[in-house]
Amino acid sequence: MSSSPPALADADRAGAEPGPLHRLHPLSPVLRGYKYFVGALGVASVPDLMELGVRRALIGMAIIAPTALVGGLAIAWLSWRFTWYRIEGRELHLESGVLFRRSRRVPLERVQAIDIVRPLVARVLGLAELRLEVVGHGATEAPLAYLSEPEARLLRTRLMALAGGAEEHALPPDEAILARVPTRDLVVSLLLTGEVVVGLPVLLLVGSGLFVVDTAAFFVFLPVLALTALAVGRVLVRRLLVEYGFVLGEAADGLRLRHGLLETRTQTVPPGRVQALRVIQPVLWRRRDWVRVEIDVAGYGAGDGEQLVTRALLPVAPRGLADQLLSRVLAGADVGTAPRRPVPARAAWLDPVQRRNLAIAVTPQVVVVTRGRLHRIVDAIPLARVQSLRLRQGPLERRLRLASVHIDTAGRHVVTRAAHRDQREALVLVEEIGDLARAERHGDRRGGQGLGGAGHAGASVTSCRDGP
Repeated sequence: MSSSPPALADADRAGAEPGPLHRLHPLSPVLRGYKYFVGALGVASVPDLMELGVRRALIGMAIIAPTALVGGLAIAWLSWRFTWYRIEGRELHLESGVLFRRSRRVPLERVQAIDIVRPLVARVLGLAELRLEVVGHGATEAPLAYLSEPEARLLRTRLMALAGGAEEHALPPDEAILARVPTRDLVVSLLLTGEVVVGLPVLLLVGSGLFVVDTAAFFVFLPVLALTALAVGRVLVRRLLVEYGFVLGEAADGLRLRHGLLETRTQTVPPGRVQALRVIQPVLWRRRDWVRVEIDVAGYGAGDGEQLVTRALLPVAPRGLADQLLSRVLAGADVGTAPRRPVPARAAWLDPVQRRNLAIAVTPQVVVVTRGRLHRIVDAIPLARVQSLRLRQGPLERRLRLASVHIDTAGRHVVTRAAHRDQREALVLVEEIGDLARAERHGDRRGGQGLGGAGHAGASVTSCRDGP
């Protein structure tokens, strides 16, 4: 069986000079084989083996473990042997597959972010994985696993330069550190969440009450209580592991995010790829005036290992620092002082709790939507990223002469709705935001893209009514 790439053979037949081909790191089969080995062991469940008895279970594991290890390494080696990548023009070409060949071409102008991921085992071996997040794909496109760490950083610099329209061999841009998140602040912020301050004491109170009143009932509900506490703890531990050592930087090729304890990740968001920003302030953070800033980038999807990806631009930061960061990312737009337009008083019939906090602000560069009473949320959407506007009016809203304006972007996580506006104002808002979005895109095409960037298409407007 020949291992020469089809792309190379095609180029030879055409008489053209092929571009340079590169293999992944020779230690890549070790990491990938390790994953296959762990997966094979997971199939052989412990209860099934224990049914055979201790002696037979040990014999079975002695047979399964080496077989899974050798088989996993063999499969990983074959995959590595038939995998190549190269840069041709402004595209990344990736050839892979043993029995069924797969050839992928990734236009670099569609790249939304490039991440360098280093799991714990890869860090021990000095390796890293390069992941390209491409708009329109639910999972990582063309992951390169694995490269040496210097090679991964060099390749990322080359790809980012090509994605931004620069020369392939441009020098790595200087990076300015914008913010560092102290570990103490991160831990305190996690302890000040509602799950910890309210949820865990309630579980403890319910459990102790059941134990005192009815011991039998306590042991019946103990698995449920334990699973609930484990679920809460798992979320907090995951955030701590993922957002540990968070550093935010900025360079000519975009925003740089570095974080992670066991698995380190370096995310690079090119200029013009920020779809929306969200500022969150839980009620227990207000005394310290802390907020959390999240970013929405097209390309990150549910198939991307969501448990290992943070949407935070800053996991926790003082409000002043967050406002400065938003102004920097949004090309000078002042989100904090933009004049808010409140909803009519009759909106209290539909949302009495947060009616006073429902507001919208429209500036020539950004739309700002606020909501929430205990859990305050502020969404900031660059007008150049608005893809469509929707006007929705339910039966109760129609009776109260209200309507809601939905603002859609190419992102997946920030869903923005200006709820319960006066219906005439809502119509005006749709026209106003649509006109400003078109003007902002034209201005960005003439003057270049900022970190917020320009969209690729005009905003469309739809109107619909819920109910009869």
